[in-house]
Amino acid sequence: MHFDPHRQAWALLSPEKVLWPDEISLAILRRCDGHAQAGAIVRDLAAEYGADEAEVRADVLAFLQDWSDRMVVRL
Repeated sequence: MHFDPHRQAWALLSPEKVLWPDEISLAILRRCDGHAQAGAIVRDLAAEYGADEAEVRADVLAFLQDWSDRMVVRL
């Protein structure tokens, strides 16, 4: 990940493309450290945002699947 000072935004650089994640995507990506399991990410985000864990789980799993399909994260 790279912070672009001109856009004041984080970018995820990968071969031949740049992805501009939103705030929630960044919150998930920052937790993808190669060790954290999806359940731990869900619990952490639900606690941080005071959100329902089931809703957060659905969103996190959909995000991870989408970004895995793009070959940006590995499940």
